[in-house]
Amino acid sequence: MADERSQAERWVSFAAGIITPVTLLSALLFYFGYVSARSQYEYFGIDVDTIGLSTQDYVMRSPQPLLVPLLAITLLAVAALLLHNAIHPTAVAVRRAARATVVVLVLGVAALLAFPLLRHLPYYALVVPAVIGLSAAVLAYLTYLRRKTDPAAGPQRILIALLAVVTVTCAFWATATTAQYSGRGLAKADARDLNQFPVVILDTKERLALRSPGIEETMLRPGAGQSFNYRYRGLRLLVVGQNRLFLVPQHWNASDTTLVLPLNDTVRVQFQFQNDPP
Repeated sequence: MADERSQAERWVSFAAGIITPVTLLSALLFYFGYVSARSQYEYFGIDVDTIGLSTQDYVMRSPQPLLVPLLAITLLAVAALLLHNAIHPTAVAVRRAARATVVVLVLGVAALLAFPLLRHLPYYALVVPAVIGLSAAVLAYLTYLRRKTDPAAGPQRILIALLAVVTVTCAFWATATTAQYSGRGLAKADARDLNQFPVVILDTKERLALRSPGIEETMLRPGAGQSFNYRYRGLRLLVVGQNRLFLVPQHWNASDTTLVLPLNDTVRVQFQFQNDPP
């Protein structure tokens, strides 16, 4: 009985060891996908929460904003390993490098504390965490080297652990900022070429009085069984939400608005073929 209980505990521990990292990874993918999507649709005047995207939708959107940070972190790790194998540090060189790194770290913290004054500077939210995170990582590594080159320095595990926490926190901050920039960049790329989205022909029962340039309104002739009175052209499908369509004009203009329509019998929607004969 004791053996069966011990085996069950081992299986539970093994399963927990797998599920926990997967859950954490899923949560991170969801968060960065959400940050990117929020920044993307804010450009079109939409609060992403009103769209009703699913968790899977956000996870599927996360690779785009995460590609550059993951590549940068991987390359930095490779460079650090190559440098570690190439250098032969001395105690004096380590102390000098540590002093210089502390100065850079202090400057980064000072920039963080000056957030109310500096927050409007371009790329502030990316440069500051990068400076603090990199200097903290370098200082942790130099602390590790000091233990090897100068045994009298004593254990520094707590300091290394705290610097590691700072590094991870700053990496998270910089990645979230990159996700924001990525979402806004995607939105601007979409706005430059709205013709890539599906063409929508919209029929409504009531006049919408749309003011965006380029949208054509036509009054439909009444007929037997005809309940739709107006037709609108010049619209493109931006995204489909929960029982709603989000439409934008086919050419970007500063005075444009995003049209939100319910998917019910109050509207009739047609999607036009692309002009590309087979």
